[in-house]
Amino acid sequence: MILFDSPIFGPVHSRRLGVSLGINLLPSDGKLCSFDCLYCECGFNAEHRTRKKLPTKEEVAEALEKKLSTMREEGVVPDVITFAGNGEPTLHPHFAEIIDSTIILRDKYCPGAKVSVLSNSTRIHKSAVHAALMKVDNNILKLDTIDENYIHLLDRPNASFDLAKTIAELKRFEGHVIIQTIFLKGLYHGKNIDNTKDEYVLPWLDAVRSIAPSEVMIYTIDRETPEKGLQKAAPEELDRIVELLHGAGLKASASY
Repeated sequence: MILFDSPIFGPVHSRRLGVSLGINLLPSDGKLCSFDCLYCECGFNAEHRTRKKLPTKEEVAEALEKKLSTMREEGVVPDVITFAGNGEPTLHPHFAEIIDSTIILRDKYCPGAKVSVLSNSTRIHKSAVHAALMKVDNNILKLDTIDENYIHLLDRPNASFDLAKTIAELKRFEGHVIIQTIFLKGLYHGKNIDNTKDEYVLPWLDAVRSIAPSEVMIYTIDRETPEKGLQKAAPEELDRIVELLHGAGLKASASY
């Protein structure tokens, strides 16, 4: 499993975003997330308990400025500055303030770079989180399915999770949102978790259409997963879903 340095890691090459300089707002020694997804490259929450504290907003700003200054001196410019890392970035109590300082530093050192956030959507009902996500260039929010039982099987929320409320909150971004969905296959505790079939895809498509995002990013497993019974969705399966999205008038792409 992969754990990222904190607060800055990379740059790394992202399948979807290009050359990405990462910001991990969580401790470097473990995982802290409101989901416990079967496919998470950081592993299961229980196997990676954190002992270190969260980086402070000052530590994040200082480390980011140092890295961006060095990169500029070396003639390297990131395509994107991405909030990701060892769990859910919006769990940081100063997430909104860190977004503000990151935008200031981006404008100073690499104004062409986009600021992106990869989030599982569990805290978008918080007013400060919503306002901060409205400021970033790429507000990338997860919606793996609209089958609540499947969410509890695959994404495994470790707190209360209201799917209808989450979809309503996604609509509140009024298009300033990129929906990100994983498609995969396999078995988990004897249950088929293939979400590439129409029984999952078509209701999800209707929900995504109602959200009216600026873009939809679909993908499949790329790295080792903590649950060993998972399998990649085939390229032709992802292509079919992209075509359905295009048919619904949505911009969409697939990462294989």
